[in-house]
Amino acid sequence: MKAPGRLELERFPVPDPAPGAALLEMSYSGICGTDKHTFRGETLQYAGTPHERQIEYPLICGHENVGTIAAIGGSEPLLDSEGARLKPGDRVVPAANLACGTCWYCSSGQAYYLCERLDDYGNSLNAKAPPHLFGGWAEYLYILPGTPLFRVPDELPDEIAVLTEPMAVTHGFELARRLYNGSFGESVAVIGVGPLGMCHLIKAKLLGCGKLIAIDRLPSRIEMAGRFGATLGLNAAELEEDELLARVREHTGGRGPDIVLDCSGVPETFVTSLRMARVGGTVVESGAFVDMGPVAINPNADICTKNVNVLGVGGETAESYRPAMELLVRNMDRLPLDQLVTHRMALEDAQSALEIAQSDGAMKVVLSGSIAPAA
Repeated sequence: MKAPGRLELERFPVPDPAPGAALLEMSYSGICGTDKHTFRGETLQYAGTPHERQIEYPLICGHENVGTIAAIGGSEPLLDSEGARLKPGDRVVPAANLACGTCWYCSSGQAYYLCERLDDYGNSLNAKAPPHLFGGWAEYLYILPGTPLFRVPDELPDEIAVLTEPMAVTHGFELARRLYNGSFGESVAVIGVGPLGMCHLIKAKLLGCGKLIAIDRLPSRIEMAGRFGATLGLNAAELEEDELLARVREHTGGRGPDIVLDCSGVPETFVTSLRMARVGGTVVESGAFVDMGPVAINPNADICTKNVNVLGVGGETAESYRPAMELLVRNMDRLPLDQLVTHRMALEDAQSALEIAQSDGAMKVVLSGSIAPAA
């Protein structure tokens, strides 16, 4: 990605990994909502944290990755998340982020994406300097020393394993249930059922939610949410906010949902989420990773007098990858997980893939790690 709206194909030398590093031959890399923001030039990430940054071009996007280890640098063993030795030919999902391990946030057990010196594949790690290959939209991904690596079970195909990172972001839903709603969330609304929202919806379904509401502006997404257990689908493009809220309350006994999961990436839906949650309910905001500007809320009416809990999620945790992968393995026969990836496209078609990913009829769009040979 050379600039907003501009993708080009470029060849870089295949590097030899330094000691502790590795080279991953890519199978698939997903298109995330963050990549869509970057494509549109919306590049302020982690606003208000010690590692707030403007993403710089050129960069190779792609942080939802799965591939096969092609080479390992140095003589020391490369270990997976369970401490087992990895070798060339092993399939892994690499973590999207690389934490320093020594700052206050790292040493005090905070989520690894709060690290003061965080690096992100496909985001802060750009293509300006060698070895260049720091994003998954390529034939190879250069894995820096210290990156958590998660071995892919043999029974998990690549097109489902590529969903591990967005599924790991759903840890906020589980935290909300434990902290604020006890052990059960009977009614859940998901605003924005793109890939991240669908992962949240799937998590809610698997954890026993009874009333499950899917809200989006694209009919194909609402229809797919029904295949994964949504009991009500609402098209936000066809309803004014008051009507939307009324329909949701009607479906939840007049109260509103126990938990509202805002995954739209549009700041205005945070206000809607606060108004939608029942008295004493919880809003999990996990779609506002990129700074899109402020919205106006009334702290009294929207939060305090309703006793609404708000939980912000800035990404996945390192500890949530393995459970996410195991969840996918256990439920391949229960849910049509293979339908979540709707488009598999070549690297040469990355710009078209980004446009398709923002259109009706698409859920998760992934790029394959292959390219036509040079003429």
